[in-house]
Amino acid sequence: MSESLAEALLHPESADDAASPQVGSTLKALRETRGLTLGEVSARIKYSAAQLRHLEANEWARLPEGVPLRGLVKNYARFLETDAEAMLRLLDDAIGPGRAHPAVHAATARHALPQMDMTPRGEPAHRTWAWLLLLLVLFCAFGFYAIDRGWVPDQWLVFDWLKALRP
Repeated sequence: MSESLAEALLHPESADDAASPQVGSTLKALRETRGLTLGEVSARIKYSAAQLRHLEANEWARLPEGVPLRGLVKNYARFLETDAEAMLRLLDDAIGPGRAHPAVHAATARHALPQMDMTPRGEPAHRTWAWLLLLLVLFCAFGFYAIDRGWVPDQWLVFDWLKALRP
């Protein structure tokens, strides 16, 4: 790694804005120095090659905001065995600390956030109960059929009304 790049990473406040490195170009330079492809990095850190390409090109509009973006930068930096905190400082310089990790106060979080339905793929919650009800009806119908056919031993029929169902 070049001395100016290392100096800018260690002391980002001392570098002037025009010459300060971008987080994406720094990560790209570190990756290329190690002779790694985007596919190899993607397979190891479990982010898509497209996300890594957008990060290296500093295309912030094509990347997630907040904690997921910080996690991507941190994991990428750790994989490349560089200072993750320095990369996060570069990220904050590039996109601003307000966009990187919005603050949510615990007292207002319950009231400010909308209630979300956590059923898979937006499926209405009542469908789950409908399936359970259908299974219960089928189970009962099979039970009565088994009693009617004589497949159930007399010892299992503890109620007199069940014994009356036998032929």
